[in-house]
Amino acid sequence: MAEMMQYLQDLDIYSWPIIILLIGAGFMVGFINTLAGSGTVISYSLFMFLGLSAPFANGTIRLGVIMQTLSASLSFRRQAVLDVRRGLFLALPTVLGSVLGAQIAVKIDKDIFETVIAVVMLIMGVFIFLKPQRWLKGVDGLQKKRLGIKSFFLFFLIGIYGGFIHIGVGIFLLAALVLQGGYDLVKANALKVFIVFLYSPFALLVFMLNGQVHYGMGLIASVGNIIGGLIASYFAVSWGANFVRWLLILIILLFSLRLLGFIDL
Repeated sequence: MAEMMQYLQDLDIYSWPIIILLIGAGFMVGFINTLAGSGTVISYSLFMFLGLSAPFANGTIRLGVIMQTLSASLSFRRQAVLDVRRGLFLALPTVLGSVLGAQIAVKIDKDIFETVIAVVMLIMGVFIFLKPQRWLKGVDGLQKKRLGIKSFFLFFLIGIYGGFIHIGVGIFLLAALVLQGGYDLVKANALKVFIVFLYSPFALLVFMLNGQVHYGMGLIASVGNIIGGLIASYFAVSWGANFVRWLLILIILLFSLRLLGFIDL
């Protein structure tokens, strides 16, 4: 493994093996992120594998996230499953939180925070497994309910996390949109992608101002992000909420085990 890592780091970032590797990883990230969340762990790990420090990897992934969520949002909009008005409202506190989270990310170590998040996500995975009907059907009354201070604060906190590390933010957005907003997973997925698209440029700007973005790696990987996001946006609608639910449980389990150090992805 060490020899392979050194071999890849010695290659030119614009050589075909690295370009193919980055685009392939970007595709998987775009696909998984659009259907559920936490797919960014793939790009995050690959960027560090290729020699980027954790802060640089954290900033660089935002380029692909923006491209992926833009393409997927447009696709969800064409399929009439995206509630743009509600998305714009929820994006406001998320944007504010993301700027704060990104500011924290450029200054603080994240190891303890990742462990806490892993435990929380495992608990969330159990809840999803035990209460599938709530995730599959949504609650129409909640969708029509006026959003208040509680929702504003909830999405502000999610924004802080998304700005801080981004990995796994989709799962928290899905939880909030289903349990607080009443959406089923298909419509919640569309809203999640749209909200991430709206807040990500603000978080990216913070990393850019602090010199923590590798534009070459990020832009190459974003090609795969776009393709994966577009394809996944159609699967999310045609395969339905039940498929997304099981994929979500799998992603939560793998991501949490990685954060806790039980597996190495």
